[in-house]
Amino acid sequence: MKYRFIRAERKNHRLLNLCRVLGVSRSGYYHWSERGPSARAQANARLPVEIKRTHEANLGAYGTLKTWRALNAQGIACGKHRVAHLRRTNGIEARRKRRSPYSIIAHEHTRAPAPDLIERCFDAPGPDHAWVGDMTFIRTRQGWLYLAMLLDLFSRKVVGWAMGQRPDEQLSLNALDMAIAQRSPAPGLIHHTDQGAIYRSRRYRQRMAAVQMRPSMGAKGRRFNNLIP
Repeated sequence: MKYRFIRAERKNHRLLNLCRVLGVSRSGYYHWSERGPSARAQANARLPVEIKRTHEANLGAYGTLKTWRALNAQGIACGKHRVAHLRRTNGIEARRKRRSPYSIIAHEHTRAPAPDLIERCFDAPGPDHAWVGDMTFIRTRQGWLYLAMLLDLFSRKVVGWAMGQRPDEQLSLNALDMAIAQRSPAPGLIHHTDQGAIYRSRRYRQRMAAVQMRPSMGAKGRRFNNLIP
């Protein structure tokens, strides 16, 4: 009992010193310590739940401003800076924009566009008379997946294709090499694409010239030029 009394006296002594330093009374300190969370503290505990719900409902694309407007539209009164603070402290961030799926090749490494030898006449007289090529991109959970392919106009079959994580010149060259290896085309085959920098690159043209392909490109600015009926 004696030791308990000594510990209690020491605790009271520390409390008195603390109240003296802070300039408050001991009764005021006890009133503050027994008081529950303030209304703002309770709101700050509920608001992150609403922020996260709005964030997920909009696929993580909303930033602070749109989240604040959405909450106010739902009747949840809050300030813009308060929403920004709670988003930071709770690790809620807007989904970042993904990099553009398009590739850029310097103009000094490209050649002039080839003439249009197809002119939207997509009826080939026989196999391996004309190929059409293009590149597209597919969105996946890991990022962009790029697909380059070549299609035979006569059979409408894919004769060469390649997939990769970058829409670069090498991807199109891989598709072209697959088509050449599988079909062994005769000289004079028409290779028709759009006027993309990849198909005008020096390496791609040299690979076509090695097997005596005739490059053909559709008119610039016509989005339906390479569509096959």
